Amino acid sequence: MDLEKRIDVDDKSKPVTVAESASSSEPSLLKPKEFDLKPNRDILPEKTGTRVTRYLNFNFFTTYRKIFTVIFTANLIAFICFVVKAKGVPFSADVAVASSANLMATILFRQENFVNLCYEIAVCVPHSLPLSIRRRLAKVFHYGGAHSGSGTAAVVWFLLYTALITKEYIHKPSSDALANLITCYILVTMFILILGSAAPRFRIMFHDYFEASHRFAGWTALVTFWIHNGLAANVLAKEQGIPLGLYFVRSPNFWFFCVSTSCSLLSWSRLRHRNVYPEILSDHAIRLHFKYKAMQPFYGLKISDRPLLEWHAFATIPDEDENGKINGFSVVVSNAGDWTKKTIMNPPKKLWVRGYPLHGLLYTSKLFKRIVVVATGSGIGPCLSLLYAGVTPRRVLWSTPHPETTYGPKILNAVLRADPDAIVWNTRTLGRPDMVTLTYQLVLESNAEAVFIISNPKVTRKVVYGMETRGIPAYGAIFDS
Repeated sequence: MDLEKRIDVDDKSKPVTVAESASSSEPSLLKPKEFDLKPNRDILPEKTGTRVTRYLNFNFFTTYRKIFTVIFTANLIAFICFVVKAKGVPFSADVAVASSANLMATILFRQENFVNLCYEIAVCVPHSLPLSIRRRLAKVFHYGGAHSGSGTAAVVWFLLYTALITKEYIHKPSSDALANLITCYILVTMFILILGSAAPRFRIMFHDYFEASHRFAGWTALVTFWIHNGLAANVLAKEQGIPLGLYFVRSPNFWFFCVSTSCSLLSWSRLRHRNVYPEILSDHAIRLHFKYKAMQPFYGLKISDRPLLEWHAFATIPDEDENGKINGFSVVVSNAGDWTKKTIMNPPKKLWVRGYPLHGLLYTSKLFKRIVVVATGSGIGPCLSLLYAGVTPRRVLWSTPHPETTYGPKILNAVLRADPDAIVWNTRTLGRPDMVTLTYQLVLESNAEAVFIISNPKVTRKVVYGMETRGIPAYGAIFDS
């Protein structure tokens, strides 16, 4: 099935007709649609506010940063309360509890089942609720702010705890106190390594190193925490004259560490080596099929060929058999780096899969009555799960080089089934589109309540900013959202 865009190259003021010349055995899936090569920017209203207020509202004070700030401020208030309670110097036991509580929250916001629960709570509200509320609930995908906020607070609390333990050791040295002090400084080293490698610039330039340091330093910290907690509990249990087991049961630290450890063990206990059935789409993209599970729409999965070193998250697409029943799932991989290029050039027969399938940004589309879906290139992969679900009326804008040649007729058909009037913009023949104007045009045509975009960071920021500054709720995955 050939999708062609009929363009009069001698007169680019004429509208471009999007049509499909299908074979007699396969009916056309796309109705003829016209759109301009140079969309009319006059339809765009003026942006709200001034340049300064727009920067503050839509660039600086992001939801991610707001969540981070709320959590860190709450910890600051708790610290002040501890200081007041202790008349100047907080008790080390209180500080240790605060640190372990934040550590537990940090790990929870990276545990698949807990994150899915957050999504389910956010999207369970009815459409009758005001849009002003639903548009805020849709920002649940910024839960990374809770992860980083709690993690940073945990490190700050533990630095204070280490300072108090060091002071106690100086005033009253002992072998038990020395052992506690050594484990404290091992933990401080691991925490600094984790925070340092999580810096945005480092993550972008050395992502594999960030992932490895996060994983191995985190494991080391968790084991060291247990050792430290055991040593400290043994000393305190003797001082209080109670059995060690009873002390553990009464200790909040013990239960916080149990939850934290369980989260890590649960995720890795689901590590499996699965068969893969590759479908080569082009020299730029491949579709990997998995048959072990009938995956429902709106889930993502982590896959790897080196499970201890690197993991790659992909949105899953339900696969149907000839009877229309879900029979496994697939992911679309396009050439965007070393790992993806290697996967396309040497299709794998087996890959590691870890954790429980995870909801993502597009799951929050269920909060809206009508939406516009925007994708560039392989960003159409994650969108296919949403298009397959068909739970929300939507219009689709897909900008990509040679869509049928690059991604194959099956993916193109899936887009056209979801929206027969979809704008499929071939950047090789039409050039780069004005994404903001085209998106706004679709919002007006469909009376959509929100826009969802899956693209590279630059285009995502541009479209989200262009919509939000004109009062249209828009959502796109940001760095560590």
